[in-house]
Amino acid sequence: RAIGQGMEQALQMASEVQGYTLTDRGTWLALRRKLDLVVVSEGDERLFNPYGVIAVNPARYPDVNYRGAMALIDWLTGTRGQQAIASFKIDDEPLFVPTAVQVHRAKP
Repeated sequence: RAIGQGMEQALQMASEVQGYTLTDRGTWLALRRKLDLVVVSEGDERLFNPYGVIAVNPARYPDVNYRGAMALIDWLTGTRGQQAIASFKIDDEPLFVPTAVQVHRAKP
């Protein structure tokens, strides 16, 4: 069924009609105590939804804060950022799996 609503409403509808839906982990963890649903399947690599970060090319867009972007990228992909990502939890369950590979690059 197409409901034309957000994930919270999709989960509520699935609960009401005892149906199935795909959801993100964060929304599920935040709402699971209010729903009459159980997880049927999780962890399938075909549903892997990686997040990425990329700096805008300063040669093409000279007004961007390239150094700030690179500082953010370095933090997100570094040890402290990856630990922060891993520690982000709801009810002691992780929302994200840190998978960054630190790339050493020359500073502009």
